[in-house]
This record gives sequence, structure tokens and C-alpha cells, in this order.
Amino acid sequence: MERTPRRDVATAFMAAVRAALRVLQRNARLPLVREILGHWLQERSTVRQGVAALTIGITITLAAGVVLGAMDRLLEELPGLLVLAPAAIGMRGAIFGALGARLGTGMLTGELDGRVDRGSFLGQNVAAATLLSAVTAVLLAAVAKGIAWLLGLEVIAFTDLVVVSVVGAALSSLAVLGVVIALIRSAQRQRWDMDAIGTPIISATADISTLPALVVGTWAIGGEVVSAVVGWTCVALALAAAVAGLANRRETTRRIVRESLPILGYTALMGVLAGTVLEAQKERLISSAALLVAVPPFIASSGAIGGILSARLSSQLHLGLVVPRALPDRPAWMEGSLTLLFAALGYLSVGVLTHLASVALGYASPGLAGLIGIMATAGVLAMVLIFFVGYYAATSSYRFGLDPDNVGIPLVTSTMDFVGIGCLTAGILVFG
Repeated sequence: MERTPRRDVATAFMAAVRAALRVLQRNARLPLVREILGHWLQERSTVRQGVAALTIGITITLAAGVVLGAMDRLLEELPGLLVLAPAAIGMRGAIFGALGARLGTGMLTGELDGRVDRGSFLGQNVAAATLLSAVTAVLLAAVAKGIAWLLGLEVIAFTDLVVVSVVGAALSSLAVLGVVIALIRSAQRQRWDMDAIGTPIISATADISTLPALVVGTWAIGGEVVSAVVGWTCVALALAAAVAGLANRRETTRRIVRESLPILGYTALMGVLAGTVLEAQKERLISSAALLVAVPPFIASSGAIGGILSARLSSQLHLGLVVPRALPDRPAWMEGSLTLLFAALGYLSVGVLTHLASVALGYASPGLAGLIGIMATAGVLAMVLIFFVGYYAATSSYRFGLDPDNVGIPLVTSTMDFVGIGCLTAGILVFG
């Protein structure tokens, strides 16, 4: 079979790691570096699959960034849309990233047995994700309207926000769910590491599908009376979905909804706060469209890297390979070294690809050096936060008897939605 360029790059990288490890072993120097390189070699399958998934994810979310850059006029015409966009993207990634993590753990524990009926492990997980999508679509609109009111930001009417959010959630959820099902089936056949590939690809699909879906949602806004009727009907249906989930007769669905809703409430808040930061920087972003293009791939990369860490920690907690301690133990720090590797490769790629896309489209840009400087500054800050948020989210939920798959990925991705925007803003202030 012909080798792909991506596989050649991964093979060359792992060969370089082996060569560096041999040199360090001969000279008996830098024992910590030797241990890290040894861990990377031991997890070379995860490294290859993770790098491949991040590459796919960054490429897809770069397209989402281009879409966001082209939405400048719509963002000005519909105040508040930029407040809702990061939250909607983050919510899709949180719900379906957690779904992918649960299914990946189910592969390891044998719960994912191939059945697809409503009572099966797969069926109950899909039902929970569907109910959570319906509830959180309205929740996002309510949080966005409330935060905008508190901060004095101009936004469209609440029922208009509900219509845009619900239509966007319905369309993008169908797309992301299809990708999750296809991915888990392929992972079963090919014996892929779902923890390494799931979150990057799912997050990327959420990014590229949610923005166009929100644009379609804006087309659904009708007259004042029509929007009010449709909007309040959606609110009633969301309340019914919440009751159906919380009181569901199927144990797995009920547990997922009960454990996920509080975390997804936090996700909504963090996503909306991230959107308000973007709204405050809207003039700067629109005047240098390359910065607007960089937002989705940077935030998606942060969430994907954190998702890989959370999913792996969750699986290792279930298997007893990581002990939930107040301070990370050696195996957890080794997982952190993988985060370092993925972050270095991911953020550098975001800077370079954003520059190339901006040049090709004629967008105003701070230049290649400026974009790499922005990504390096923002990436260092984000990388440290990703590790500590990911570790303590997974271990704390595990110690309190919760499923880390329901808590870790949504908590990490939603935190990085807001904090990542802050890190990116810091990079822009330094190099932009």
C-alpha cells in the first residue's frame, strides 16, 4: 500500500525520537528526557493517531475559520451572534466529545457489544446526547441573553436567539452524531485508539458544521409574532426533553443526563463568556480577518488536546493505571508530556496554516512571524492550563463516584473555550 505524506512525517518523527533516545542512553544524560522519549515510543500508536487526528481537525476547523472570516457583515447585522457562536460550537464538542469518550471506554470494557436498539449501550448513549442537545440549545440562548443584558451588550430578541440556537443545534448535531457513529464503527474494525482520535475529529466536525448551521438558523428568523411562537414552543420542548432525560426509565441514559446537565450548564456559561470577549474584540478581529480565521482552529486544537488527555486519563482511571491523587503521579505526568507534544505540533500548525489561508484569500494579517508568535504565546499558556484542568477534572469526578467520561471532556473543552480565548487575546496583544 502506498504511504501517505502524513504517515511519512509521523514515521520520520518517531525515527528521530528513537535516535535521540539512543544518544541519551549511551551518554547516560538527562534521565527525565529519556523517560519522556521512552514513553512517546511506547505510545507511538497513540502519537501517530493523535497527530493524524489533530491534522485532520486543524484542517477542517481552518475551513470553519474561513467561514467565520466571511461572516463579518452578518456579525455586524445581528448583534449577539458572535456571543452565541463559540458557545454553540463548544456545546456540540462537549456533548459529542463525551459521547465518543464513553463509547471508547465501552470498547475497552466490553459494554459496546454491537447492538443498536434503544436499550443497548450505544442506543442509550445516543438518546442521552440527543436529549442534552435539545435542552442545551435553549439554555445557550438564555445564558447568552442574560450575560449580554448584564454587560449591556446589544443582542437580538430572546426568541430570535432561541430559533437560531435550536436550528443550529439540530442541524449540526445530526452531522456530528453521524461522524461519531462512523468513527466508533471504524475504530472497532481497525482497532484504533478512540481516546486519541475521537475528540480532535469530533471537535473539528462540530466546528465546521455549527457555524453554517447557525447561519441557516438566522434564515429561520421570521416576523416578531412568528419568532415568538416558534421560540417559546422550542422552550417548552426543551423543558419536556429535560424531564424525559432526568426521569428516563433506562439507567444509562438517566445517569448520563443527570451527571452531564450541571457540567453543560458550566459549558454554556464559559462559551458565552468566550463569545463576549470576542464581541468586545470584534472591531479588531474584523479589521484583521486572519485573526478571526485563527479563532476556530486555535480553540478547537485546545479542546482537542485537552480531550485526548481527559479521555486517556479517564480510561486509565477505569483500568487502575492512574491513581487519583492530589498531586499528579508519574504516569499522569507522562500523559502530560504527550500533551506537550501535541500542543507544540498543533499550535505551530495553526499559525502556519492560518497565514497561508489568509494570504490565499487576501485577508489582512499580522504576517507569518506575527501569527506564530501569537500562537506560541497563547499555546504555552493554554498547554499548562489544559494539563491541570484535564487532570483535576478527571480525578475529582472519579473520586466522587462520577464517570470521568461524562465530566472530564465537557469541563476541559468548555474551560478552554473561555480561557483559550483569553490566551489568544494575550497573544494578540503581544504580537498582533
